[in-house]
Amino acid sequence: MSEIAKKVETLVEAMPYLQKYAGKVVVIKYGGNAMINEELKNAVLHDVVLLKLLGLKPVLSHGGGPGINKMLEKLDIPVKFINGLRYTSEDIMRVVEMVLVGQVNTELVGYINRLGGKAVGLSGVSGDIYHCHQRSEELGWVGDIDYVDPTAIFAMLDAGYIPVVAPVGTDGQGHSFNINGDTAAGKLASALGAEKLILLTDIEGLCNDIKLRDVISYLNVADVPMLKERGTIAGGMIPKVDCCVQAIEEGVTSVHIIDGRKPHSILYEAFTAEDLGTTIGTAQPSVGIK
Repeated sequence: MSEIAKKVETLVEAMPYLQKYAGKVVVIKYGGNAMINEELKNAVLHDVVLLKLLGLKPVLSHGGGPGINKMLEKLDIPVKFINGLRYTSEDIMRVVEMVLVGQVNTELVGYINRLGGKAVGLSGVSGDIYHCHQRSEELGWVGDIDYVDPTAIFAMLDAGYIPVVAPVGTDGQGHSFNINGDTAAGKLASALGAEKLILLTDIEGLCNDIKLRDVISYLNVADVPMLKERGTIAGGMIPKVDCCVQAIEEGVTSVHIIDGRKPHSILYEAFTAEDLGTTIGTAQPSVGIK
């Protein structure tokens, strides 16, 4: 088969998905290795621009943990995580804002624009998108989201832009809060009535055993408590899975944890029937739990 014939066949195979997702909002949580590897960054952001060109409404919700860690190391500020969440002192909060809003968000917007997209950078403070309260004294300036106001994001989508959103929130009283990136993406997807929530990770998906890389291809939300008790869902995977479950419960149609290290994994997930990563939902029994 010629290269042109292969391309035509690929487009024909993608047609049902293009019809299904036309005009629908897709929230992509971008972070981890796919953010610091230039080849993967190029692939991810090309995917985002292509989704827009194909008639979807992508929203990029990003993290920036590696960049924050690097800056804290330079400033000789210790890094500490509690149950997968970063302890955030007042000094660390300033670093979080500087890196996420001042550096990462601006770079991503510029990158998307260079690729031919039209991106606009926002933080959760913009338009009171993420209205928060402090989770606990133990975690410092870590915020729990009270509500999401998607007005500013809908305005950007309606104007034809790709919103790029940093996970920083506010209590409306002048205080900023660090929000777990996965949690922020899940709440944002719910507020936008998204068709899909895609979380890019640094592993193949949720695994029974991280050493064996045996992926649970479909996780029914009913099995989440049992997997937490076993320790299968632990550490940074806890807020990731919790945000997926909450998004499903709040009306997001489909939720996926996929390997962001695989080039163009977003397109594979969106436009093929390939079994990629872990899908979380209620439509069928879990597949792959051992």
